[in-house]
Order: sequence, then structure tokens, then C-alpha cells
Amino acid sequence: MSSSFWVIAAVLGVGLAYKLPAFLRGGRNPLARQVAGLLLAACAVFFFAAPTTIARVNDITGVPNVAGPVVYTLLTGFCASCLLLIVKWRGGTPASVRRATWLVHGSYGTVIVLLWVFFALGEHQVERTRDLDTYYATTPWMREMILLYLLGHTVAVLVTSALLWSWESRVRGRRWLHLGVVLLSVGYALNLVFDGVKLVAVVARWGGHDLDWLSTTAAPPVAGVAGLVIALGFILPHAGEHASHQLADRREYRDLRPLADALCGVRSAASPVPMGRFTRRGVRLTQRRTAIRDALRQLEPHLDPTVLESAVRGHLADGKTTEEARVLAEAEAVVAAAALVAVGRTTGRAAPGAALTSTPLTLSRILRRHPDLDAARRNRTPEGRVAS
Repeated sequence: MSSSFWVIAAVLGVGLAYKLPAFLRGGRNPLARQVAGLLLAACAVFFFAAPTTIARVNDITGVPNVAGPVVYTLLTGFCASCLLLIVKWRGGTPASVRRATWLVHGSYGTVIVLLWVFFALGEHQVERTRDLDTYYATTPWMREMILLYLLGHTVAVLVTSALLWSWESRVRGRRWLHLGVVLLSVGYALNLVFDGVKLVAVVARWGGHDLDWLSTTAAPPVAGVAGLVIALGFILPHAGEHASHQLADRREYRDLRPLADALCGVRSAASPVPMGRFTRRGVRLTQRRTAIRDALRQLEPHLDPTVLESAVRGHLADGKTTEEARVLAEAEAVVAAAALVAVGRTTGRAAPGAALTSTPLTLSRILRRHPDLDAARRNRTPEGRVAS
């Protein structure tokens, strides 16, 4: 039984470890702090809710069942963390965010204080590591403590669920954020199931019935799945966006290679900074973009507008669209100019050169699809004319 709680705590710990670098880099970023705090609270809830941990805490303190309010306090803190994070995510005026933050702090801080007051007033000499909720459901003050933590959790789940569902329609166009909101909504719906099952078992005790299995057998797996889904809901938006950016950078770096290779003979004004084997892809991409931009700037004076327009007309005659014809002609001109500049056949600044309208990425993709553009250009233009 305890191992399942610890496994869930470990999985949540992995999520916390993933978010920790962003938290450390974030400095005073309250959103990063709150995500880290929420995951830490979730880890603590499942770790301390394990029956073995409960027994150990009781033994160390010498107070029977003191692990109960410890777990309830952690769960209440988790509820408050979720609400605070949703408040920050939704945003609003500084005054409204500040009011909501103080309301969460005040209300859930009061709940935590009352939990310990009720525990101190109650009788709890018989240690229960798995069924404290139902065993003490009819005991004065312990009953109030149990009901208070369940109601506090239920209210937090209902409020958070309402905020999430009202927000869901506003983030549908943002793939990863929308997925995160949907996962959070599912996780909080499962938390409602957990609260409902627990409350049914407790209320059954008030009526003299025994439905303890709902609390001891049915509720823990629901809570475990809910915790994991909620953790994914908070982690995936950031992880997904990061992965998407990395994939886009990788794709652009690869797609720019044909143009970079074609321009490698054009000397840049500044020598490129040597890149190590483990240099980040984003840094490599920035260097490639810069090198291409500098090379194209040096080539522009050598692009003959007349020859370029002639090439455009030739491609139009071949059945290309206006946009395709322009890109093909500019790609031909760039390749030819780069080849001539590399061997020193153009000198000085021929003015004014043709201005390129295609982006470097568009030119490079054309070069990938049409590696024989320079040969086609030579066949189309008269000998000695520089279409570059």
C-alpha cells in the first residue's frame, strides 16, 4: 500500500526536478515559485499519506495519529497553492489579483489553524494508519477536523474547476496551454470524485453504516491518478512549448543549410565564433542566421535587376506562379553571385543592385528542392551576363 504512494510521490518529484531549473532561473518570478511550491506540496502529500510514513511520524512524535493533521495540513496547502497558481495564470488588475491572493491566504491559513485546534481538542488515542477518517468520523472534534479538511478541499476543487472551465474556451488556439488546462480540469474532476467518495464513507458512519472501503480502497487510487494528471497539467504547457521551440529551431537550422553551403565562399565582415560540439541549437541557429544575412548583404550590390526580371519572366513562361518565379529567380541569382564572388570575378560595388524580396529560409528551401538552379540559370541567360 505504501509503495504506491511513494511511487506517485517519486513521479511528482521528477516533475519538480524538471521545473526546478526554471524556478532557480526565475529569481523573483512568482509564477515559477508557485509551480515549484505546488509540486513540492503534492510530493509531500503523497509521501506523508503512505501508511508506513504515517506510523513513523506517530512513533517519532509520540503523539497518536498526529500524522493525520500533518497530511491534512499539507493537502490544504496544496489546495491553496493550486488556487494561487490559477489566480496568477488568469491575471487581471493588480488590485483584483492581490485581493484574491489575500483571500486564499487568509481562508486556507484559517483552515490549517482550525485543523490543529480540533485535533488538540479531540480524543485520538487509538492509532489508525489507513482509516482515520472513518474510524473517528463520529468522535467529537475529530469529526469536525475530518469534515473541515474535506470541505476545504472540496471548495478549492470546485472553485479551481470553475475557473479552469471558464478559461478553457479562451485558450483553445494555444495548443500546449489548452492541453494543460484540459488535463487540469480532468485532474480536478477526479479530485471531486475523491472528495465525494470520502464524504459518503464519513456520512455513512454518522448513520451507523459501514462503507469504509470507499475511503480506504476506492479513494487512494483516485487521488493518485488525480495528482499525476494535475502535475502533467502544470508541466506540459512549459515542456511542450519548449519542445516545440527546440523542434522548430532544429528544423530551421536544417532547412537553412543549403543556403549556408551556397554562401560559404562569401567572406563575412566578422569571423564566425567557433562552435563546440555541445553548443546549444539555438546558438548555432543564431550564428547561421547572422552569417547568411551578412553574406546576402554583401551580394546584393552584384544582383543585376534586369537579369533577375528576365529570369522571373522565364519561370513564368515555364508555368510557375508569380511567387514561385520570383523565389526561383532570386535563388538562382544568389547562387551565381556567391560563386563569382568566391573566385573574385566581381570587384567593387555595382550600384544599385536588386533587392531580395524572399526570406533566407524560403531561398534555402528552394535550393534544397532545386539543387541544379545554377545550371538552369546558365542555360537561360546569355554568356557573360551576371544575373547576380
